[in-house]
Amino acid sequence: MNLAHIIDDHDADSTALIARGRTTTYGELREQVERFRGGLASLGVADGDRVALVLGNSPQFVVSYLATLGLGAVAVPLNPTSPGPELESELGVVGAKVVVIDKTSALNWSHVDPALLPTVDAVVSTEGSSDGVVGYDDLLASAEARGIDDVDSSHLAVLMFTRGTAGAPRAAMLTHGNLVSNLDQCLSAQDHLDADDVIYGVLPLFHIFGLNVVIGLGLRVGATLVLVQRFDPSTAIQSIQDRGITVIPGAPALWASFAHFDDLAPDAFANVRLALSGASRLSVSVAETMRDRFGVEIREGYGLTEASPIVTTSTGSPVRFGSVGRVLEGVEIRLVNADGDALVGDVGEIWVKGPNVFAGYYDDPEATAAVLTDDGWLRTGDMATVDDDGYL
Repeated sequence: MNLAHIIDDHDADSTALIARGRTTTYGELREQVERFRGGLASLGVADGDRVALVLGNSPQFVVSYLATLGLGAVAVPLNPTSPGPELESELGVVGAKVVVIDKTSALNWSHVDPALLPTVDAVVSTEGSSDGVVGYDDLLASAEARGIDDVDSSHLAVLMFTRGTAGAPRAAMLTHGNLVSNLDQCLSAQDHLDADDVIYGVLPLFHIFGLNVVIGLGLRVGATLVLVQRFDPSTAIQSIQDRGITVIPGAPALWASFAHFDDLAPDAFANVRLALSGASRLSVSVAETMRDRFGVEIREGYGLTEASPIVTTSTGSPVRFGSVGRVLEGVEIRLVNADGDALVGDVGEIWVKGPNVFAGYYDDPEATAAVLTDDGWLRTGDMATVDDDGYL
């Protein structure tokens, strides 16, 4: 298996990505991924090596991500707006071999001290070649295409920095099996994404919601991803209407911006069939405003990086404001008290179990032991109740 296989079987002429007005078909995406995979191999990247993706929402992120996975290497998505010292710290923790940067991260990268990163053998930039930097397009043009190396489900795929359930940022270890399992679990819900969908991709791709829902699930079903670097409500509405967006995954701040945008027409979201919210709690007043003004029912879900990420969803069920929906098929949840005893009808800590639960925090056994029980339950640190119909 290998998560990179998610783009293999789609019609070559179907549109995979739209970014800055440029379209990339699934056939073109497969070719670019195969060539960039060969390019990474020519830089010495092999099974288990870390490739840091310090990139905004762009086709280059998608290509670099899938190319890395296909080698059996480990993708490390990092926030491209992070200051230099933060990038130095994170890259040092994971021991990155190659770093891919773009215009968004170039300024911050200029403040990184290469002497502090002895494991980094090459930097690849979408802005072209320069002293000590390999141009992304040059590497893509000169490399020979390379196929996918299959791996075990337990093979590490992604190191994702998160504050997790224990405070300080740590690198969560997500395997190919974790990520693929969560895609399968999401597809068990009714009214899930399909090949006819056009997805508004403004969620940061370095965040697990963007990585395994927008990219992972979107490409798995053969949908079209419209990649957006920055969110602005007025230009967003124009894109949503012009591109015929049918699915909008967003954080509550996005929905609040739309709800309070007084100039929007009642039919602004006429083509949208799925409005999804996650990453933090959605205000009931925002949800009610979106329903009353635009006829949009926002379907809230719950997840976390350590669960790859989706645990519950409101997709395919009647919306209940204030609820994050029902648990996905293939995922177990338990509400427990401080002693770990199961509760019924009371507030308790959410524990999660399933093949989507991560392998632990990289090089941090103490933090791992604090959140993973011996029998595989993930202690989330989040509190909830559940009603008689299974709504969390």
